[in-house]
Amino acid sequence: MTAKTTIRLPRTLVNELLHEAQLSPQQEISGLIGRHGQRCMCYPVDSVKTDASVLFALSASEQLAALKEMKERNQELFAIYHSHPDAPALPSVIDEDVADYPQALYLIISLNTRGVLEMRGFQKHGQNIEEVNLII
Repeated sequence: MTAKTTIRLPRTLVNELLHEAQLSPQQEISGLIGRHGQRCMCYPVDSVKTDASVLFALSASEQLAALKEMKERNQELFAIYHSHPDAPALPSVIDEDVADYPQALYLIISLNTRGVLEMRGFQKHGQNIEEVNLII
């Protein structure tokens, strides 16, 4: 068994993501995170699924606009995030199918906990999605 990768996240980024998820407890939030050095910036992207309470699919036009803005700011795509209002912070089969950026960290926030939100990170390695250790 191989050791998990460890990724450090700025507390301000974690607070921003958890706050955004809490503002929309009934539907999945989603977006991209750009990074330049250690500085991260969130780019919320609307979901285009008809039932955003259980599925997320990034709006293609908003996703492209966010990637363009990242490029203009000399940022790289660091992470893709979304929330699970009623499920654990684990990738669903659909989440695994749409994981098209192997260099990106995938962050999943669960509101399916009592009192404390849960956020877990994953990376795609070939056809496998593996959990990473997150340090704030």
